[in-house]
Amino acid sequence: MHATTRTGALAVGVAVLAVLASGCAEVERVLNQGGDTPCRDYVNQDADTKRITITKAIKERNGTDNEPAGTLVDSMIVQVDLLCAGQRNIDTPIKNADIAGLFLNK
Repeated sequence: MHATTRTGALAVGVAVLAVLASGCAEVERVLNQGGDTPCRDYVNQDADTKRITITKAIKERNGTDNEPAGTLVDSMIVQVDLLCAGQRNIDTPIKNADIAGLFLNK
């Protein structure tokens, strides 16, 4: 193995360890799909993971890294919970869940 390959592999390993050492919630924030999370997965998430998912989806939609207001996150959780629970196509990403999906297999 070349020295540059070892150095690169070591850097990746250190980065992974740093993320893991910072806690599970931080790992979830990094790996979470946000608005691309399918309804199938979203409805099975616990409350904390749903909050992370919705927060990331709002940030993606707004194109910002600013934390959205807690009331906006709470409101979106209720909306997505209802929409995803009724989607005919459970593979619909949460960013595309809507009223029409309750009646049509989008």
